[in-house]
Amino acid sequence: MTTTPHKIRIGVLISGSGTNLQAIIDRCESGEIDGTVVCVISNKASAFGLERARNHGIPALHLDHRLHADRTDYDATLVALLREHGVDLVVLAGFMRIVTPTLLDAFPNRVMNIHPALLPSFPGLDAQRQALEYGVKVSGCTVHFVDSGTDTGPIILQSVVPVREDDTEETLSERIHVEEHKLYPAAIQLFARGRLTVVGRRVRINEE
Repeated sequence: MTTTPHKIRIGVLISGSGTNLQAIIDRCESGEIDGTVVCVISNKASAFGLERARNHGIPALHLDHRLHADRTDYDATLVALLREHGVDLVVLAGFMRIVTPTLLDAFPNRVMNIHPALLPSFPGLDAQRQALEYGVKVSGCTVHFVDSGTDTGPIILQSVVPVREDDTEETLSERIHVEEHKLYPAAIQLFARGRLTVVGRRVRINEE
């Protein structure tokens, strides 16, 4: 007798167009991720990712950071919304805000982010521009658990993208995005299958 795997409940935080969000929704609907996106929250009402969520019947919520006293107050409201929707895993997908311990403590080792560089190289904003200005031969993307630093949390998966001689910030970004849309769902599926264990700075990927 086979048992159906438990489907995790995913809450996605966005600020923009939501292309990674779309990749995650698509993989959930196709069964490649044992999970369901149960809510999408944006700090910007104009974020197209909210429309993507609505197109799939997913609750799309605007939580304006300007109406909160500070980051801690904002994150406390975020936590309440995520808990209201029974979220197991919080996924940052182009969420342009620094999260606080209020969120991280509520979801320990259950907040993921994707960064368009091979961390620990080129953290923060404009990672592709940083890579080109430095003259690296390869760049890529990194999925990691979020900690209190900027792009410093334990690394789950990475994918390498060669840097071409004629690359611009835009062309490199486009090729990295292609990899992001494969890497992020893969990392989420590892979490969904219970295959990730955090030991210090390392994330161990366990056999099934």
